[in-house]
Amino acid sequence: MRSPRALIPLLSICAAAAVVAAAATGASIEGLQGDGAPAPAAHADGAAPRPEPVTINAMTWNVCGGAEPGCPLGADPGALSKQVTQRMRATEVGGRTVAANAVLLQEVCEGHVRAFKKAASGWGWAFAAPSKGASCAQGQGRLGVAIGTEAPLAGMERTELPSPAGRAPVALCGEVPSWTTRVCVTQLDPSGDAAWRRKQASALAALAGTGRVLFGGDLGAAPESPAFDPLYRAYEECDQSGPSRAGAMTRQDWTGAAVEKADYLFITRSAAVSCSVPAERAKASDHRPMSAVIRFP
Repeated sequence: MRSPRALIPLLSICAAAAVVAAAATGASIEGLQGDGAPAPAAHADGAAPRPEPVTINAMTWNVCGGAEPGCPLGADPGALSKQVTQRMRATEVGGRTVAANAVLLQEVCEGHVRAFKKAASGWGWAFAAPSKGASCAQGQGRLGVAIGTEAPLAGMERTELPSPAGRAPVALCGEVPSWTTRVCVTQLDPSGDAAWRRKQASALAALAGTGRVLFGGDLGAAPESPAFDPLYRAYEECDQSGPSRAGAMTRQDWTGAAVEKADYLFITRSAAVSCSVPAERAKASDHRPMSAVIRFP
């Protein structure tokens, strides 16, 4: 286990990118979704009450759910669902075991999400797939991204990020009203060029906004990429240390060795966070999960 970054107060949040119109919003959310309620309305005088402090135990994981080379359980949805559910119930952060109450999943199938909903009673779930997303094995629907929270989700939005024609990645965002927190997940194409990735990062910052924010996923490139400048300017990444854009490696090669940091959790700078990535090989996927305890004041 990599030594986690200590829980420390972070600096006040910078302004996020302001133009959400750069990312066109999709018409609907696929399959399972939140309760359909609109996001909480702003107060007429523009001054919202100070939200209550909240602690979120978050996990992001590219679970490699496609039936393709490199995905150990892609052809066995039952086994993969069991592995993900077990990790949700017991993940390690800062040397202690915690149960996740928010998960961001990538390369996950609609059928997996149905299984998670049965296993995690009372959770809110939302799923979205790219317009030309791949199909999963054994009638499990399409491959996409998902958000699960132990508290109700509301105001879910599926957004296609800027991209070359026919290759638009999807971002899925929603509100957790009881946490006063906006949660988003995405997966970017690792073969995308830097110019498009920077446009996608700017669109993500605009979608996430400037309040309490938790978002991330598999962004397909190392943290040193200049394309991620909009995200590092506006937010804190849970595994960075000071100004350094670093963090534990999360993507594995065919031997199980960790070779690159490709997975991220970004949060509001006013939060405190402890973040961990397992030191051992993840046998269920070609990515290791990233888990964090986030304390919003």
